[in-house]
Amino acid sequence: MDTFNGFVPGKMQTITIPAQFFSDLLPIISDLVELKVTLYCFWALHQREGEFRYVIRREVLQDQLLLSGIDPDTTLAAEKVTNALQQATIRGTLLHAQVEGANEPEDLYFMNTARGRNALKAIEAGHFQFGGQDCPVALVVERPNIYTLYEENIGPLTPMIGEQLRDAEQEFPAEWIKEAIQIAVERNTRNWRYVMGILKRWQSEGKDRGLIQQPIQADGKRFISGERSHIIKY
Repeated sequence: MDTFNGFVPGKMQTITIPAQFFSDLLPIISDLVELKVTLYCFWALHQREGEFRYVIRREVLQDQLLLSGIDPDTTLAAEKVTNALQQATIRGTLLHAQVEGANEPEDLYFMNTARGRNALKAIEAGHFQFGGQDCPVALVVERPNIYTLYEENIGPLTPMIGEQLRDAEQEFPAEWIKEAIQIAVERNTRNWRYVMGILKRWQSEGKDRGLIQQPIQADGKRFISGERSHIIKY
């Protein structure tokens, strides 16, 4: 029996597996190859970048380390992995889509999450473009507007905030606003005045420089006035 020498000391790269995998999915997977391929997909999806992530069957079948752990016979291992992908799709763990590739159709697999389901709908609706050999699909999705971004990341809209968002939409590029909101979220400062501080800094000092430097508290305070300004948290 092959043995394992233990995890190496120090900081290790990790991936996220939903707790629901252990409570709902793991108990109903009886095939070892399906389990291995499912875990492999969690890892492979983590390696990709972008809002919509998928694994390409062609690349999975070229992973010799994975295949060697399935069967010593490479051809037989590839057949088992293909069957496991199909079984995981039938079970509902993965979502499958086939699109035109550079030389032949490509089989893509998304994890059955909200983003995966949205990606599959976009592909079925024809909202994608060919992205090349290494990226068969580049999804063309409608970007959320400024009001959606605010509600999803900062808080409920008010009439006053709505007016400020409308003004910002006219003054700054949409990508600036999206990035500024993302920075505010990452710094746990979900406040529109803080976002405006970032945008104003980019506008006055240049976006590249503004991205590197963290907005100081004064940037946000310049946009606060009134008798209740002292209770605003940063």
